[in-house]
Order: sequence, then C-alpha cells, then structure tokens
Amino acid sequence: MVTNGVQLRVIEAGDRGAPVVVLAHGFPELAYSWRQQIPVLADAGYHVLAPDQRGYGGSSRPDAIEAYNIHELTADIVGLLDDVGAERAAWVGHDWGAIMVWNAPLLHPDRVAAVAALSVPVVPRAKVPPTQALRRTFGENFFYMLYFQEPGVADAELNGDPARTMRRLMGGEPALNDQSAAQRMLAPGPEGFIDRLAEPDGLPNWISQDELDHYISEFSRTGFTGGLNWYRNFDRNWETTPELAGAKISVPCLFIGGSADPVLSFTRRDRAAQVITGPYREVMIDGAGHWLQQERPDEVNAHLLDFLNGLEWR
Repeated sequence: MVTNGVQLRVIEAGDRGAPVVVLAHGFPELAYSWRQQIPVLADAGYHVLAPDQRGYGGSSRPDAIEAYNIHELTADIVGLLDDVGAERAAWVGHDWGAIMVWNAPLLHPDRVAAVAALSVPVVPRAKVPPTQALRRTFGENFFYMLYFQEPGVADAELNGDPARTMRRLMGGEPALNDQSAAQRMLAPGPEGFIDRLAEPDGLPNWISQDELDHYISEFSRTGFTGGLNWYRNFDRNWETTPELAGAKISVPCLFIGGSADPVLSFTRRDRAAQVITGPYREVMIDGAGHWLQQERPDEVNAHLLDFLNGLEWR
C-alpha cells in the first residue's frame, strides 16, 4: 500500500468493513512477527493490517534519519486506515511498535479506538530530551539505545553478520535473573551490542530454524539501518511534540508484559495512571521474555481477543 509518501508491504486478513486491528512490529522485526496473531484475529471477525513498517522488509527505507520521526510513523498507519476506508482502528504494537501506538491517540485521537501494547509500557513525557535522561541514568555504562545513536556504528556491527545478529537477539536474550548477563550488557568498554549477547546453545522452543531464516534473509537484504533510525529520533520526537506535555490517553488501553523481559528492568510499569485516563488493564505473563507474541502466542491471543471483544466500537 502507498501511504504518507512511502510504500508499505502489508499483510491483510479478514473482511473489509469489519473492525480494523493494526499490528505494529518492533525492532528488529517484521509483520511476520505477528504470524500467530493474524489468522486468529481475522477468524474472530477483525480486519487485520500488519505492515512491514518503514525501514523494514518489503517497505520503503528512506535515507534521511528524520524520515523516521514519530509524526511520520503514525501518519503511515493513518494512511493505511484511509486506504481501507476505516475511520478508527485498534492499534496494537510490540517494542518500538508499542511506543508508536502509545503516541497514536495523542497525535491522531480521532483515528484510535483503543491501544494494546506489548513489552513497552506507557510512560509520561520526559522533562528533558530522552538521550539526556538516559545518559544521566546510565552514566559511563554501556546502554544499547545510546550506542544506536551514532549513525553507522551499530549499523556496521549488526549488518556485518545478520545471521549472528538475529540468532543472538532472538535466541540469546538474557533473563532478568541472569546477573552476569546484565553486568556484561552494562559494562563500559569498546564492545558493541551484539558482542555482549551470549551465543545461544540452540534455538529456543518458540522459534524454528526456518522462521529465524526468514528474518535473516530479510535483514541480509535490507540491513538494519532503517530500524536503527527509529532510535535516532528519540530527541527529535520529544522536541517536536511540546504540546504533548501533560496530554492524556482516554481510549481503552491494554499492556501485556513478560516477567522475564529485560526491557522491563529499566522501563517502569507503575506510571500508566499519569498518562491514561480511560480504562486500563495490565497483564504480566510469568516467565515470558521480550519476543512476547512469538514466545507465548496462545496467551497473547487470548488477552488480545478478550480486550478487543470488549470494545464498544466493535
């Protein structure tokens, strides 16, 4: 689909005219990451749109870093809704997709019926530019989001061996209770991000070699720069949205997290009430890590359907 000046490869399922559910993936993922949600939601009567977001897979990959700011990312999805003739949709996002869908009802309130976010909870707008806040928090320690800021550096590491990158990211994710892994990730030093992740002893049971190979093939072709550019807009997103200071989300919201997700070791879950004034539900899946909808599809699907089926717009 052509939208907002870019072309997005979109997996579409279900009947046009049915309530629309948009599935927004994170980093480094694809619409393929929702492969176990798409048919379930379509069978339940929803019209599902799952794009490779800009910078990924079969979609456009603009060169300019600023092309990946939050205004463009949310406008891409609004354009998809226009294309299928939908006034509103439930926006569901994972990882960076979660950040995007949390911003959607603030930037496009008329186009959002509900928000469901996986792995990244909503937090209030920072009082200072986000990278400044991160540097205050992590000091001289390594932190991957700061490492990603310099154009070309993380790109070279991740692009150098896409198979190694994806294998370590999806198979070697450190658990929250693995103190040695946490120390290795934060220790100052010249090592890059992937170098700090352990080489997995085989694949976890939630992903097959064929599934991993799909990611490897796509990122071998496209590289990781498009996805990294989302991170490079942290401060730009903050600078260009001063009107969102104190803004509230009034639509129904759901957050699903994994109790062993490393992201939740540095992202607070207790601040939702500062942002959300509408109905809010939090679900934590015991033992689940970061790749939540792939690791625990049945549980995620059940929680999503329960949430979506309870919406008045259906």
